[in-house]
Amino acid sequence: MTTAAEAAQPVSPLGSDTLADSALILLALLFVQRLVGLVRAMFFCRWLSPEALGQWDMAFGFLMLAGPASVLALSSGLGRYVEHYRRQGQVRTLLVRVGAGCIALGGAAASLLAAMPATVSQWVFNTPEESGLALLLAPALISVVAFNYFVDLFTALRHAKALAMLQATAGLLFASLGIGLLALWHTSAGSVIVAYTVANGAAVVLAWTWLARRWRFLPDEGFPLAHRELWGKLVPYTAAIWLGSLLANLFELTDRTLIVHYLPGSASTNLALAGQYHSARVLPLLLVSMASVVGPLLTPHMSYDWEAGRYQQAGVRLNLFLKLMGLLMLTGGAAVLLAAPVIFRTAFQGKFDAGQHLLPGTLLYCTWFGMLLFLQNYLCCAEKPRLGSVALAAALGIDVALNLALLPALGLAGAVVARCLANLVGLALVLGFSYRLGYRPDRGVWMVLCAPVLFLLGPLATLVVVAGLALGGATRHVLFSPDEKRQIAQSCARYLELITLR
Repeated sequence: MTTAAEAAQPVSPLGSDTLADSALILLALLFVQRLVGLVRAMFFCRWLSPEALGQWDMAFGFLMLAGPASVLALSSGLGRYVEHYRRQGQVRTLLVRVGAGCIALGGAAASLLAAMPATVSQWVFNTPEESGLALLLAPALISVVAFNYFVDLFTALRHAKALAMLQATAGLLFASLGIGLLALWHTSAGSVIVAYTVANGAAVVLAWTWLARRWRFLPDEGFPLAHRELWGKLVPYTAAIWLGSLLANLFELTDRTLIVHYLPGSASTNLALAGQYHSARVLPLLLVSMASVVGPLLTPHMSYDWEAGRYQQAGVRLNLFLKLMGLLMLTGGAAVLLAAPVIFRTAFQGKFDAGQHLLPGTLLYCTWFGMLLFLQNYLCCAEKPRLGSVALAAALGIDVALNLALLPALGLAGAVVARCLANLVGLALVLGFSYRLGYRPDRGVWMVLCAPVLFLLGPLATLVVVAGLALGGATRHVLFSPDEKRQIAQSCARYLELITLR
């Protein structure tokens, strides 16, 4: 999974990892991080009331929306253009100017939140009475903006070890601080928000230290980069990413927002329903996190092929990782369904029965959304991220319309049905746009994209199909091509050799 061309590329003064190494490092991190996240979620669901859990869910969704939106997604352009400006010897200017832009815009947005807490409380929690929680969102937003900058930077540098350090620090601190504050301070959403802010801040300080120590090793720039030249290239690209990010986060938040604001009942009752819905998404979101962590790694590696004119190789990379990650998500989904009765009854203390009934549907739509995130890499490499925005806009419109129609009649189940259909439409559109730009999914990709429907039939049916796909992929060319099997075998042999040597 590391091409000869990639192995021969110049070494960055900041260091980089191959795509295979990056994926392995981050998958190992992902396993540890998701295990920590699962423990954290169990304690949150165990100790928080459904209403408080709903408050945290809405606050977190708001931060995920406001973080990239407030800074116009400037740092998202690093993944596409660090390689471009590295070749020109001007990467220092790129990093400094993008960082300064994020600081200025993020600070302004946080100040605005702090100036109108009652209004923010109404927006987020459907009541002006949670102004205290709303005030906590201002410093939390600053921590999210800074954290996102370093995530995008380390991803663009293809430095999986630094990215793993950043995310592991934030994840472990959030879990320990969150559980500690709930146990020793207040059993409320406010404790969770404070823990999240402090964890992000500590991770950012660590990342800043890492970068500062290596900054002097960057080559001196031969000539100044004009602002017009930089922003003229960066802003059109990041504007499309910003729109796509805004739509994606709106899409992610829509169902819960409509549950809180649209269903009849008091704010307290609807927040409790949002807490039930959150419990149904805790485990499925572990699958989406695979795509959200590993998916962005593809962009700089595919961009390297794209810049060198190897457009077909970029699509080949995408096909292989879609199939590998698809199998992982299917296996993980089946395991979630098997473990769900014990988790909901014991760890969640039986408080979220409604959430358990929604689990197969949330697994289905989360897996499809993870696939959509992977496929968007092709649109980014082709410098057509706006087409991803078109797909998300269509899916968002369908989701809102179906929620408005189904929520009053079906309740939380209506939100799940609406999201499943909306994600399917978004996935189909991204596939269609990518195909027009030259992407060619093979038979194995189609099989992996269709298989998540089996979640609705239960864990055993899913495991049987996954085993069949894996067996067929190993013994025949059902899932993987001969070249893909060779790459997988070489990578496995290399890692086994490294383990043996150690």
